[in-house]
Amino acid sequence: MTSPISVRRRSKTPPPGETGQEALYLRSLSDRHVTVSIKLRDGEVVRGWIEYFDDSMVRLTRDGLPNLFIYKHQISTISEASKRRSPRHKDDDASSPKAGAEGAETASNGVSD
Repeated sequence: MTSPISVRRRSKTPPPGETGQEALYLRSLSDRHVTVSIKLRDGEVVRGWIEYFDDSMVRLTRDGLPNLFIYKHQISTISEASKRRSPRHKDDDASSPKAGAEGAETASNGVSD
């Protein structure tokens, strides 16, 4: 005789293999041009924004560096990069007197770090 627990387990339907959430998330990142950090299975982290993706790969576009086509099976995690990239650096620089002079020079030259 079977126990009620094993009968209950058999009556549940398995979860769907594909929910479509991955595609929705990647589409959202791509449409908004959000900077992401992609950690690869070997531990390397690359940053850029997702320009294109399909079932097996992601195209990562990077400023000033070559674009990357990354197979999804090589990706460990994808996370949105910090929204505050530059302000944190500027706050640190603004507190030092030397940085204030450099900031004025940068503003006059139109070149930044």
